[in-house]
Amino acid sequence: MRELFRGRHRFADIRDALGIAPNLLSARLKTLVGAGVVRTLTYQEPGSRQRRSYHLTKAGADLSVVLGALQQWGDTHRPRPAGPSALRRTRSTGEPVRVAFVGGDGREVAGEDVLLDVRP
Repeated sequence: MRELFRGRHRFADIRDALGIAPNLLSARLKTLVGAGVVRTLTYQEPGSRQRRSYHLTKAGADLSVVLGALQQWGDTHRPRPAGPSALRRTRSTGEPVRVAFVGGDGREVAGEDVLLDVRP
């Protein structure tokens, strides 16, 4: 999925970026399609057979918050000596962003102030 977030959609481009065996990538993409986080589109370049490109669904795009939270946790609690593997910034201003709990009034709520109300 990382490569889809980075704008790579063609199988060969994803495979090359990840350095992964085609059968393994195919199985992973099939799982993501089955889970509804990735969809396929068909395209055809002149003189070539039809191929599929892979794109995030709304559900897949929404996972960026989850993945961002996991990375943020890792950067805080299991930091790499070389620093964060990626930085998230706004497209408009370039300011760094982070994942947080936000109340109905738009203000950030500390994690320790969040109650998990489990429903039966």
